[in-house]
Amino acid sequence: MPPQLQLRDIRLSLGGASLLDGAELTISPGDRIALVGRNGSGKSTLLKIAAGESVADDGARFAQPNARLSYLPQEPDLTGYATTLDFVLSGLGEEESSHRARALMEDLALDPRADPALLSGGEARRAALVRALAADPDILLLDEPTNHLDLVAIEWLEKALSLSRAAFALVSHDRRLLADLTRATVWLDRGRTRRLDQGFAAFEAWRDARLEEEEIERHKLDRRIVEEEHWMRYGVTARRKRNMRRVGELAALRRERRETRSSEGVATMVAPDAKASGALAIEADNIGKSYGDRPIVRDFSLRVMRGDRVGIVGANGAGKTTLVNLLTGTLAPDSGTVRLGANVAMASLDQRRASLLPTTTLTDALTGGGSDFVAVNGERKHVVGYMKDFLFAPEQARTPIGKLSGGERGRLMLARALAQPSNLMALDEPTNDLDIETLDLLQELLGDYPGTILLVSHDRDFLDRVATSVIVAEGEGFWREYAGGYSDMVAQRGYGLSGPLAPEAPKPEKAAARETARQPAKRKMSFNEKRALETLPGRIEALRGEIAALERALGDPGLHARDPQGFERATTSYAAKRAELEAAEDDWLALEILREEIEG
Repeated sequence: MPPQLQLRDIRLSLGGASLLDGAELTISPGDRIALVGRNGSGKSTLLKIAAGESVADDGARFAQPNARLSYLPQEPDLTGYATTLDFVLSGLGEEESSHRARALMEDLALDPRADPALLSGGEARRAALVRALAADPDILLLDEPTNHLDLVAIEWLEKALSLSRAAFALVSHDRRLLADLTRATVWLDRGRTRRLDQGFAAFEAWRDARLEEEEIERHKLDRRIVEEEHWMRYGVTARRKRNMRRVGELAALRRERRETRSSEGVATMVAPDAKASGALAIEADNIGKSYGDRPIVRDFSLRVMRGDRVGIVGANGAGKTTLVNLLTGTLAPDSGTVRLGANVAMASLDQRRASLLPTTTLTDALTGGGSDFVAVNGERKHVVGYMKDFLFAPEQARTPIGKLSGGERGRLMLARALAQPSNLMALDEPTNDLDIETLDLLQELLGDYPGTILLVSHDRDFLDRVATSVIVAEGEGFWREYAGGYSDMVAQRGYGLSGPLAPEAPKPEKAAARETARQPAKRKMSFNEKRALETLPGRIEALRGEIAALERALGDPGLHARDPQGFERATTSYAAKRAELEAAEDDWLALEILREEIEG
């Protein structure tokens, strides 16, 4: 089937530096493509070229003349429109009906009469999504569609895209969205693209194998250079007549090594820890907080022990930041009490990233001004070295914060928060604008952090990897804690934040009735249920063993070169086994909950 959209050999330079160097992208009917790469690698630029919004220095763009294309930019521009509805309808053709657009706006709780200039970031993003989806396009180009969205809207978007007939290319840092939706992955790295005809779930193992192969090739090139230098010094004939061909080869090798664009680094994060807090980090007893007649937190109690990692989730406006401020003592409750444990030393990350003036330089932001050193783990470290840990170049030392990209601002605020000695971290949307590799390192850091963490996030995968419990906004100021990560919460609750009961207010009498309604009828477990409960643990352990064996096989850096087909089979099997393991674990958890409910 011919492609609907194709980019070939795209080249583009910015400020004299090559950004795209032969990049390619092909979208055929039915394609669901994850476009991935580091922050600043050119993903947004490539999508703009694909959408026809930008022109490359060189290369070719082809689009089927009759194919309808919709493009969602990372920063939608709503200026010049009197109402939100006007902005949405501007994306429709003259003969296209507005009924679908109005229905989508209703689904996402958008006021069609609202002034676009007064919309919040989340409302503007939802309006832009409706504009892109309303035309029922053949091709969708989506650049960070989940930015500023809460989990309710993210789950709605995932369902809408899964049901869409459109082929799409998707740029996102939301691992769960990419893994659930995509069937192919295009990796943009150092200006070039490489395509994997599997979804994002298989991408990271494949990428790591590619990078290991590159490292081996670089080592081989270095060894050849050493061998040629040895010949130059000691292999010359008695008449000292140099073999100019060998001299030329050595010069070419050195030039190749010099011009090789190595894979970009990854951030190095170390969180300094203060003296350990007491065993009890936070205790909240029947706290309440309202703004006017609107309850934000109502009759909420919680005990957070040292080492707990507590995730907080809810729709935008539910009061997640307010709850964090109450629990950390930075905001006084209207009723009830909050007690912090002994020796608590807190570091925080503000969701707005707005605690510094745009004119503040990178150096002053990290040092506090008047110094070239940062105190990390009780030791003085030069600010340039600390900047490098977070992927900032030395020449950016005097760059004003206002000139940084969203991803760079996110890394800067993390660097500031992690430089503070602490045993309690309050992180409000720490994953915003971070690329996948930096997310990996942040997750690893938080997993190793010896203190306590309060974490507000809309990233489901991040919560699953980090949180030991999740607090959910149930409506009208009521909050409830569930053990485990986000997926565990969904399994226990029976639905996610966009589920049928999510918008309702669980008043005390209704909440009690709901709990009663959830109880299964008094019965015994069926034979099949009992059998599954007995056999699933063994199956889960067997799957873990198979996955570990596949990880060891994929860890062989020479596997792809030696046996490409074997490598592809292994990556396919790995993704399938991971999915099977997750399903088995979910089944076991559901059956175990059922058993506990039946046994009272």
